[in-house]
Amino acid sequence: MRAAALLGLWSLCTMALAHPLAPALLQLQESKPGHYDVLWRTSVTRTQRRDVAPALPASCVETAAAQITTEGGDAVVARWQVQCDAGLISQRIAVQGLAQSGINVIVHISGDKGVVDTLLGPDQPDFVVPQPAVQRPVFLSYLQLGFEHLFGGLDHLLFVAGLMLLVRGWRPLLLTITAFTLGHSVTLALASLGLISVPQAWAELGIALSILLLAVEIARPTSAAPSPLRRWPWLMAAGFGLLHGLGFAGVLGETGLPKGAIVQALLAFNLGIELGQLLWVLALLGLAWTGLKLLRNPSETMVRALPAYLIGTLAAYWCWDRLSALWA
Repeated sequence: MRAAALLGLWSLCTMALAHPLAPALLQLQESKPGHYDVLWRTSVTRTQRRDVAPALPASCVETAAAQITTEGGDAVVARWQVQCDAGLISQRIAVQGLAQSGINVIVHISGDKGVVDTLLGPDQPDFVVPQPAVQRPVFLSYLQLGFEHLFGGLDHLLFVAGLMLLVRGWRPLLLTITAFTLGHSVTLALASLGLISVPQAWAELGIALSILLLAVEIARPTSAAPSPLRRWPWLMAAGFGLLHGLGFAGVLGETGLPKGAIVQALLAFNLGIELGQLLWVLALLGLAWTGLKLLRNPSETMVRALPAYLIGTLAAYWCWDRLSALWA
């Protein structure tokens, strides 16, 4: 199990700079043929630190100037209208500065002929608009969104890997991961329904701190007196899961929940996260089995210290990056 995290972390650490924060949203809704209402939503801290902006096709002409507002003190929203005589199908839409930003952008295009949904990121900052698809059921759409969001960032994945490094035995591990799931499910639901509100930048910082604390605990010598985190890992996982749930809720804050199907969408999104988390655990277990075959009698450094320092280094970098964003 520990070899799994070690093997996985070697490849993951090279992707540290591509770690995405909560995604931005670019939405184009066709009001009449060739005319679109555009919405661009991103975080305040991201706007201050990164020059990221949508680039629509050259055939699109702005017909109404952008109206910029701030929502909840944590997001900047720009709304304007464009006229695209050539339409958007087969046209290229890009997000300038995305390759250097380390964030993802959800693109949603809707009209009478159907919808187009895609996820842009540092490795794919643009796309050619395909033929619209028939609107998929809400459950499938949000199931996919939750699955993709989990694998869109390393922080949640590394936290689960850290739990697998910390906890010994199948039953304690199952209890700990279940507690983490329950924790992030609670705050995901509360934040998505608007019952609690925490600025996304602070939630992201808290998530990074939780990973750093977990890495410090993993690095503690096994001969040392067990700390409360090691004695009750399930309690720690549940508490930190509350923070991670706020991070998961960030993507729903960008896309919103469909009226009339709020419970269904929320359940599907959470289920997509859990399916992705289960797939990640199974992948780590598979790597563990392979690692134990290749590495006979691995040292304590290989088993615990090295992966702990890799996780801790990434978490420390994220803490500094997110804290400097808040400071800016």
